[in-house]
Amino acid sequence: MTQTERPGFDRSDRERAEATDSTRASTAAGGDVLMAIDLADAWSVLDAAERAQGFATLPRSEAEDFFLRLPTRGQAELLLTLPASERRSFARLLAPDDAADLIQHAPHEDRAGLLALLDSATMHEVTGLLTYAEDEAGGLMTPRYARLRPEMTVSEAISYLRRYANQHRDATYYAYVLDDAQHLLGTVSFRELFAANPEDRIADVMRGDPVAVQEDLDQEAVSRLFAAHHFLALPVVDAEHRMKGVVTIDDIVDVVREEATEDIHKIGGTEALDAPYLSIGFLRMTRKRAGWLSALFVGEMLTATAMGHYEHDLARAVVLALFIPLIISSGGNSGSQATTLVIRAMALHEVGLRDWWRVIRRELASGLVLGAILAVIGLVRILAWQAMFQSYGEHFFLIGLTVALSLIGVVTFGTLAGSMLPFLLRRLGFDPASASAPFVATLVDVTGLVIYFTVASVVLSGTLL
Repeated sequence: MTQTERPGFDRSDRERAEATDSTRASTAAGGDVLMAIDLADAWSVLDAAERAQGFATLPRSEAEDFFLRLPTRGQAELLLTLPASERRSFARLLAPDDAADLIQHAPHEDRAGLLALLDSATMHEVTGLLTYAEDEAGGLMTPRYARLRPEMTVSEAISYLRRYANQHRDATYYAYVLDDAQHLLGTVSFRELFAANPEDRIADVMRGDPVAVQEDLDQEAVSRLFAAHHFLALPVVDAEHRMKGVVTIDDIVDVVREEATEDIHKIGGTEALDAPYLSIGFLRMTRKRAGWLSALFVGEMLTATAMGHYEHDLARAVVLALFIPLIISSGGNSGSQATTLVIRAMALHEVGLRDWWRVIRRELASGLVLGAILAVIGLVRILAWQAMFQSYGEHFFLIGLTVALSLIGVVTFGTLAGSMLPFLLRRLGFDPASASAPFVATLVDVTGLVIYFTVASVVLSGTLL
């Protein structure tokens, strides 16, 4: 179970700053007892030593609660700064799936030592979890869950579940009915148990043929199953339908956040960061950004090449250069809008590959209307400036018409390109989110120049050109 972020506190910036200053002073003095809420407020601005000092001042019960509320990466970093005598007690607070997540977030050279802190039973469970990839159902699941036999009575099952709940701190939503070979036969919720006749057998009250996920199923597909069925937990089974563990809803909340963050990074034109912004190393972050930025720069070189091709036209009608940023940025913006909308619709399964023709018809109409709106605005602006400042000479209306028609063409093309690129990438087997807004804008920049100067050569032929 991946740990979630600690909830924020509704404080003003001044209060937050005062709490931070107080925390720094207390950690430096080493003697004052901190409130956990103050330490949480200041956590992001403290270095590793200050965090350890502040954590050491918390009463034990508050320290345990604070540790469990930290995100997994924060738990790993804090645990490694604690004295060796304290690491074991805090590591053993974690459920097996949380301990596996913590070990995966720790540096490779520290993982064996952290695994050795666990008791033998938990160590065995965690070792099994570490064999799965982090983004598979097996990597998300907890191996601890309530198991029932089909021949048990409801009364026996309730008695057993009471003992189970007292011994385990993890959330329990359902009980799972297994045969002697650990095959999943059915599920039963606690509400159904309490509503049943105490003498009924579990086999008679359970829900047979339950929805289950394969242990190697991708986490994004698991999240879609949760959304489709509205369960609080789903059992994880192997190829022989033997039950291996349970994925709970809080795990999926983290998965959805991670997947959304990854898509947002890609749409922004960078590789997905695999750590919080302030935690990732400077060189790693630079490498993740440099690749896409370099590719976009090379793409923009084509824009310079296109402008060079129309150098003669620019020399004859310098006024055309004034509107180049206006034209190409409008196309890039419309393309970015379209690609963002389509990528999100794909992520939510609102559209699929078969819907490409419906999308292209919709975006063609949108592009024409949006282009016409910008064309009117652009034409009015040129006419107004000409009336007030005489800025564009005797052929001002033809210049305005050139800009207006170019805006319609560029915005329409940008909208179509932005909406179709995610479909093309999905068809080729790539992540549609790779159709980043900067990439679409770069693509439309080049074509926007071609459209602009083509329209200009037609409209202004015999006058400025």
